[in-house]
Amino acid sequence: MKQHIIDKIKEYDTIILHRHVRPDPDAYGSQGGLAEIIKATFPEKTVFTVGEEEPTLYFMRRLDQIDDSVYEGALVIVCDTANQARICDQRFKLGKEVIKIDHHPNEDPYGDLLWVDTDAAACSQMVYELYKTSDGQLKMSNEAARLLYAGIVSDTGRFLYSSTTIETMQYAGELMQYDFNRQELFNGMYEKEAHVLKMEGYILQNFNMDESGVAEVRISKELLEKFNATQAETSQLISILNGVKGIRAWVFFIEEDDQIRVRFRSKGTVINSLAVKYGGGGHPLAAGASVYSWEEATNVLNDLKALIIER
Repeated sequence: MKQHIIDKIKEYDTIILHRHVRPDPDAYGSQGGLAEIIKATFPEKTVFTVGEEEPTLYFMRRLDQIDDSVYEGALVIVCDTANQARICDQRFKLGKEVIKIDHHPNEDPYGDLLWVDTDAAACSQMVYELYKTSDGQLKMSNEAARLLYAGIVSDTGRFLYSSTTIETMQYAGELMQYDFNRQELFNGMYEKEAHVLKMEGYILQNFNMDESGVAEVRISKELLEKFNATQAETSQLISILNGVKGIRAWVFFIEEDDQIRVRFRSKGTVINSLAVKYGGGGHPLAAGASVYSWEEATNVLNDLKALIIER
């Protein structure tokens, strides 16, 4: 499959890369990293990275604005996106062919070519593997290495998550050999504004955990306004409960204008089936969904508690 993807990249003059809505560093890293590899290898090709920009990720990359006409006869590559509904910028359908590169469960096998590896710790790891196994057909650049390294570091929780493998560490080490400022990159990834740190303090003081080890955090629109925090900034804080002794799984409910975002995390019990029940999905131990009332949020919490107790 990897060779088929390389062959398609060679075939097209215009290549447009997409990723998922509400992006994280792995979404930006895999999308931008692959774009930079293609540019370094085929400087004559026209390559675009598109989608709604996330201000907290400006340090990684700024995206392109293109007309619909650019998609005519173009190859579209979608990175790090499990299902079509979550692809940022639905114009991906306008391309001549679509390639899916992803590490989430393949519940929506869209695209003309699919490479899905649920054992990969990050989609950025897959992109590096595409380069590494190309036998010199693809070239790496310092900028591509910077983006891929950021994606791997982020999606492995700085190599703390169980998804981290020997290959993950090996690839990260090889990427570190390229010329980019890791400290500057880490500053962009992990420095927080003062108001976000205050929100973090609030979460640590107000989360609720029951005797089964299930915790919840409810963040209303009013609370977001109080701390002057965005949904994206708050989503960066979901992993802070990972260090709580005795915790087995937790869920964040983040209220927006039209829905309540649900973010699941687990230390062992597979929880993405619960996310699917509520119209979402994700990884076995990190998933998300949406509900539309606080009563429904309570149902989600009760279902999570039942799931943990069963295990």
